[in-house]
Amino acid sequence: MTRAGAPDATPRLTAASKLATTLRERILEGSYARGQSLREEHLADEFGLSRHTVRTALAALAAERLVHSAPYKGVEVTKLDDAEIRAMQDLRCALESEAVRILNSRHAGGWPLAVRQPIQSKIARLREIEASDAQSWRLLEAAHAAVHQAIVDAAGSPRISEASRSLESEVRLLLAGAHEHYEATGLADDHEAYLTLLEHDGAAAVRAHLDALTAHLVSDSPA
Repeated sequence: MTRAGAPDATPRLTAASKLATTLRERILEGSYARGQSLREEHLADEFGLSRHTVRTALAALAAERLVHSAPYKGVEVTKLDDAEIRAMQDLRCALESEAVRILNSRHAGGWPLAVRQPIQSKIARLREIEASDAQSWRLLEAAHAAVHQAIVDAAGSPRISEASRSLESEVRLLLAGAHEHYEATGLADDHEAYLTLLEHDGAAAVRAHLDALTAHLVSDSPA
C-alpha cells in the first residue's frame, strides 16, 4: 500500500519485470545475436514503454550477466569469450563437485532412491523433450540445466544451491551455444550415465563431464 497521494510504483515495476522476461527469452533463444546492441529508445518504441522502464529491465538482465554496458555502444547482449567460458565451467565444477562430495560422504553405500528420484525426474523431463515432435533447443537447454541444478540441490546445502541458482541465466546462455555440438536425442542417456558415474567417481566425473562441454565451446581447445 502506498501513502495517500504518492504514486504507486507497482505497475512500472511489473512492466519492467515482464519486459525483462521477454528480453531474457529472446536472448536465450537466439533472437538477439551475441554482441547485439539493445538500444533503450528502440525497445521503448517497440514495447510502448518509458525509457526508465526499459532501463530497469536491462539492469535486471545485467545483474544476470546476460547483457553488459559497452563504451560508446550502450547495452549489448553478452558474448562469452573463451576465458569466460572456462571460468564459468570452473565455477560450476566447484559447486557441483562439492555437492557430490557431500552426497558421497553421506551415502557411502550408494545414493538412496530419495536422493536419486528428483534428479531422475529431471532426466525424464529431458527425455520427454527429446522425444517431442515440437522439440525446441531452448526447452532442452532449460531441462539440461535443471538436471545439474537437481544434482546440486540433492546435497541439501542451501548456500551451494543458492550459489548455483544465481548462475542459472548464464548457464542457459552457455548451453544455448552448445546445440551445434550435440545430438539432441542423446542428452538424457548421457545424464543417466553421468548420474551413475557420480556415485563411483565423484568430483572426477564432474570434471570430465563439464570439460567435455568446454572442449566443444572454446576456440583454443585441441582438436
